[in-house]
Amino acid sequence: MRVAHVVVTLVAAVLAGFSGTVLLMRAEWIVKALTDYRVPRAWWTPLGVAKAAGAVGLLVGLAVPVVGVLAGVGLLLYFTAAAITVARARWYSHIPFPLVYATPVAGALVLGLLS
Repeated sequence: MRVAHVVVTLVAAVLAGFSGTVLLMRAEWIVKALTDYRVPRAWWTPLGVAKAAGAVGLLVGLAVPVVGVLAGVGLLLYFTAAAITVARARWYSHIPFPLVYATPVAGALVLGLLS
């Protein structure tokens, strides 16, 4: 069970870190999406930092479990809010995207609690 927890946590951290990095780097495709979803530009940097910090927290959580749990819960809240934001913008076909990022985070939390 421990190996599965580590692997899923690493996948979740890589995905969250990637998501935060592309936002902080202002990749063209993410800028277009955030503009379409009407996310204020002033929020972009804090949101990118939050995702990057969550990724780091997941990795630290492998050694300090409480940090991992807090990071995982924070990321789950983040990606849930992202799905709601996409829905409010009426881009229903894009709702799965934040859920793809949330799924391994949820898996890491569950496996962490079981191991």
